Amino acid sequence: MDWDKLRIFHAVADAGSLTHAGDTLHLSQSAISRQIRSLEDSLDTTLFHRHARGLILTEQGELLFEATRSMNKRLEATAARIRDSEDEVYGEIRVTTTTGFGTLWLAPRLPTLYDRYPDLKIDLMLEERVLDLAMREADVAIRMKEPSQADLIRRRLMNIRMRLYASAEYVAERGIPETLEDLSEHRLICQNANAAQVQAGGVLVQHLLTYDIRSTLTVNNYYGVLQAVRSNLGIGVLPDYLTEDFPQLIRVFPEVESAEVPVFLAYPEELRHSKRVAVFRDFVTEEIIAYRKRQASENLLAAREA
Repeated sequence: MDWDKLRIFHAVADAGSLTHAGDTLHLSQSAISRQIRSLEDSLDTTLFHRHARGLILTEQGELLFEATRSMNKRLEATAARIRDSEDEVYGEIRVTTTTGFGTLWLAPRLPTLYDRYPDLKIDLMLEERVLDLAMREADVAIRMKEPSQADLIRRRLMNIRMRLYASAEYVAERGIPETLEDLSEHRLICQNANAAQVQAGGVLVQHLLTYDIRSTLTVNNYYGVLQAVRSNLGIGVLPDYLTEDFPQLIRVFPEVESAEVPVFLAYPEELRHSKRVAVFRDFVTEEIIAYRKRQASENLLAAREA
């Protein structure tokens, strides 16, 4: 298959018109049209439905566009890796993690990384779905469980637990429940037990729901749970890494928590020598080490005061 024709097809499919693709490729509309017709002839299929408002991909065109889009991403990533050098760090790095961890822990710390490497471009993809690193859906993943793929480099960052928290204002107005049975007088804010989330969090929520809780608010990520707790709506199930950045949260039921949840950073073996991946990995590791040290100091201080 002719690579040049595929490049032109991709530009047309991406732009949705011959005119816009021509502006990008610096080719005439007639030249692009000839290349598309030639590609369609070689494949013995129609790739576009043509109408007055532009071009729409046929089913076969959608399949080819999906392939060229994947090829284009891999080529861009390869070009960026080739440009990596010992002295310069620039280009795009695609990072995937959960909505909660990405918005509440990672994003607030990124200014430090950008101060060091102002030419770095980070594409932060926040979703509960596990993206396929081997298929280059992302370059680096921070996941709440150990990755199962064999060809990944992985590093365990820390362990977290899900615990119960309320705002100071809520506690001042409604008080702290003394037993789990007292939760019936409060609203529980959590992720839906059947939603995509870490298993330990789901198990804790299912346990809490065995009590006669009359009012609940379920949200599909921890960012939403946190905002509801800060709005004094009730008692929320939240990861313990939030307590450093949100010290106004008050822990409810200190003896109640989920099992430990391991947090892993992973990336494909083929990116082992990427400078962009290395600086991101080292940055996150430094932040985690500093976080652990602060946690240890706070725990020691609390033990002495007790």
